[in-house]
Amino acid sequence: MAVPNYTNLKLKMLGPHRVITIGTSFQRAYECEVKTYELTLATLASEELTAIGKDIVEGAPDVKRVARSFEPAENIKEVLIDPDNSIDKMVRIGTTLSPK
Repeated sequence: MAVPNYTNLKLKMLGPHRVITIGTSFQRAYECEVKTYELTLATLASEELTAIGKDIVEGAPDVKRVARSFEPAENIKEVLIDPDNSIDKMVRIGTTLSPK
């Protein structure tokens, strides 16, 4: 059993022959507090990232699928850029776009 004294930064516990007292400085206590805070933030961020990852996995694309070339989306329409010019310069426009 140990008894911490936060006012004097001492830790007292029973030893084999007498009471053992362990002390530290305020600077060291502050450094430990900062490290504990940073570890807590990292743990919380890790838990949040895991929770977000579970939501994303359901809608994520298949990573094993390899796209060898550009594949146009469904419901597209090819339109000539300049109808007066006979050169085949076309643009693809989605037909499912909103009027805006």
